[in-house]
Amino acid sequence: MLYDIRLTLEYDYDSPVHGGRHHIRVAPANVPGLQRVIASSLNVDPAPARQSGFLDFFGNSVTAITMTEPHDKLTVRLTARVQVEDLTPPADLSPRLDQLAREVGQYWSVAPTSPQHFLAASSRVQIVPAITNYVREVTAGEQTTLAVATALCMAIHKDFEYDPKATDVETRPAEAFALRKGVCQDFAHVMIAGLRGVGIPAGYVSGFLRTNPPQGQPRLEGADAMHAWVRAWCGQHLGWVEFDPTNAMIAGPDHISIGHGRDYSDISPIVGVLRTHGSHETKQSVDVLRIE
Repeated sequence: MLYDIRLTLEYDYDSPVHGGRHHIRVAPANVPGLQRVIASSLNVDPAPARQSGFLDFFGNSVTAITMTEPHDKLTVRLTARVQVEDLTPPADLSPRLDQLAREVGQYWSVAPTSPQHFLAASSRVQIVPAITNYVREVTAGEQTTLAVATALCMAIHKDFEYDPKATDVETRPAEAFALRKGVCQDFAHVMIAGLRGVGIPAGYVSGFLRTNPPQGQPRLEGADAMHAWVRAWCGQHLGWVEFDPTNAMIAGPDHISIGHGRDYSDISPIVGVLRTHGSHETKQSVDVLRIE
């Protein structure tokens, strides 16, 4: 599958910003055997005084910018063309859940892909007993690691309501779980907390999702948004498998990855520091167009 992606992030500040440094993570990733970036371009307005790029610990592409001139708006625009392979869903070669800990223990590596980094609580995902108990309830009877992760993905989709007004970017998994409401970020964090709670290494994936309008309706420009889903380590033979609890599915060719981390804080679109006062408004527009 071939896609063209256009992303615009706009920040409108109440008062002029007199300097700032930011790390931007919005560019699609090259994933061997799954996803290939054919072209990618990032533009920042106003133009930064300094701009450079690097890969973070997890291999995510980061653009670092330094702003020195006063500005009351900041716009980040990405254009990219990406090819994504349409792979057959994996056969269940994962171990029984009660055998997974032994396989994790035999994984003697601290490389970025190691499951060891994704077992414990992280800055935005805590191990919540209520969520762990929920996982055990909704996956009762499932034997393998892949089956448990799949059952939890489907249960979150069934039991939670998609409601953009119920939560915000700072909402913790325990809060979203108590509400049974939220957006893709919340569903991903709840699923990650649940998987870790029962001993399955799990991480957060940020990216884009091609959405299709209802039959007979025109596609709306900018209607898509950045998306989030989950990767779970399903044993040495199967490795990492990605799940989308918002849409009750294993991630497929319409999921275009930017990168991954332990939670949202590792792969948020833009982070940094700036000198100003007051608040700001943020707007996001994404178009994901399939090239036939």
